[in-house]
Amino acid sequence: MDMHLPGSRPIGVFDSGYGGLTVFKAIAARLPQYDYLYLGDNARSPYGNRSFDTVHQYTLQCVEWFFKMGCPLVILACNTASAKALRTIQQQDLTRLGPEKRVLGVIRPTAEVIGNYTLTNHVGVLGTKGTVNSLSYPIEINKFFPEVHVHQQACPMWVPLVENNEYGSKGADYFIKKNLDELLGKQPDIDTLLLACTHYPLLIDKIKEHVPPHVKVVAQGSIVADSLEDYLLRHKKMASSLTQNGSIRFYTTDDTEDFDRQGTVFFGNEVKSIHLHV
Repeated sequence: MDMHLPGSRPIGVFDSGYGGLTVFKAIAARLPQYDYLYLGDNARSPYGNRSFDTVHQYTLQCVEWFFKMGCPLVILACNTASAKALRTIQQQDLTRLGPEKRVLGVIRPTAEVIGNYTLTNHVGVLGTKGTVNSLSYPIEINKFFPEVHVHQQACPMWVPLVENNEYGSKGADYFIKKNLDELLGKQPDIDTLLLACTHYPLLIDKIKEHVPPHVKVVAQGSIVADSLEDYLLRHKKMASSLTQNGSIRFYTTDDTEDFDRQGTVFFGNEVKSIHLHV
């Protein structure tokens, strides 16, 4: 169901499911004046293990929907979509869809600052198999901090733990400790851990229990919010084109009742969604 409001030019926020709500929560808190549309492609999630072509196809379909809904700016609040689809959308698809439109991701803004957190120049990146295999973080971080060594760890069980409300369980402890031990066992000098999946902030307390106290655990929400605020300050034309009524509308490609229940946990406030068939 499309409910395009004439004259409305919101910021679009996209994720394969619920995880992007942890990023959106920080964005909406930092920039509450803007109008927002959030879309979770829950019917086709998770994206983490899908091919580059499939992730590009799914992400592009959703970006095109945002554009039809009047969004001139879309944030891919999803590490897998940012890793596997963003570059192609920016370099190829936008020339067809509208060069004045913008699609931004979560990897570059994170890469631009993560080196400031480490004293040992050893950063651990925790993510889905798709994000890790893309090598997006080592490549992007190297551009800004060539002296920083990036060590990656795929955590395939962490998203299912979160989405099945097991993030506070003993089972969660087992898998979190297992993956952290694997990563820190390879490089004990890691002093900064980046949560390179938007689901992982729900596990942050558990993660902190299983790492030494000097290790910083960094979530992306505030980093992306800072980056977007700076982007809009530097791009006055884009900022002035966005409508500012403080409205938020949530959409999901799957069951709205389930999305609302889970989404409220991720977003921290009540979520009421609209079903969208893509």
